[in-house]
Amino acid sequence: MPDLFLRLTNDDLDDELVTSDAAVPPRPSEAEALCMLRGAKVIASKLIPWGSNYTFAVGLISPDGSEHLGIYKPEAGEQPLWDFPHGTLYLREHASYLLSRRLGWDIVPPTVVRDGPNGVGSMQLYIEPDPAHSDDHSFWRQRRLDIERLVLFDHIANNADRKIAHCLIDRTGKVWGIDHGLTFNEVPKLRTVLWHYINRPIDARLREDLRRLLRDESEVRAELADALSRRELDALIHRTERLTERGHYPALDPHRNIPYGWW
Repeated sequence: MPDLFLRLTNDDLDDELVTSDAAVPPRPSEAEALCMLRGAKVIASKLIPWGSNYTFAVGLISPDGSEHLGIYKPEAGEQPLWDFPHGTLYLREHASYLLSRRLGWDIVPPTVVRDGPNGVGSMQLYIEPDPAHSDDHSFWRQRRLDIERLVLFDHIANNADRKIAHCLIDRTGKVWGIDHGLTFNEVPKLRTVLWHYINRPIDARLREDLRRLLRDESEVRAELADALSRRELDALIHRTERLTERGHYPALDPHRNIPYGWW
């Protein structure tokens, strides 16, 4: 059994999920990842100790025998919140992946809804971050298309929890966003550390992606209907329309739009 699975089953090890280069399995394609996440057997599980909701790093073996890491967030481990319907955060994780895929942005790791050791929840492919960029604030202050995608995604998805720890750069230099349980509220909830686009024009390529999303509104609604309420879907479309029409990012309120523990 590779080192990464031993880490998940050895209680004497540190609580952080750390793997060596030799232990990291090659990342599957998106289609392969979705198939694996749906059908793989969970062979090991370790609670990740940070966060208010239960999150588990899990070792997975797919039907073909390949081994992978996943991040499992069961509905049963969600703490009640006054501003989000109880038992819906795992669905919002999945909806965030579906929205990212629909936009063609590939910024949310492949995510499915399935049963796990603690009941139904979201199962997401684990992305190994590049340790050289684990706390690189200067990187996230850059203005580049892959970072702007993440910024615009948060505006559309109404992300209430974009901390710096939820922004990842993998070992190939690719940008990812994780931890999307607090998304898609019908009431404005945006809280983000990525402030450097306020009042700036939206990149024309990304604005065209928004137009395409709106043209596919009926398909978007059908795809997300199992995860979001009708009012939440209405609000998603309204936010997308407003950003598309205005063509620039709105001003933010430093007292309302910064998440706790922002850096």
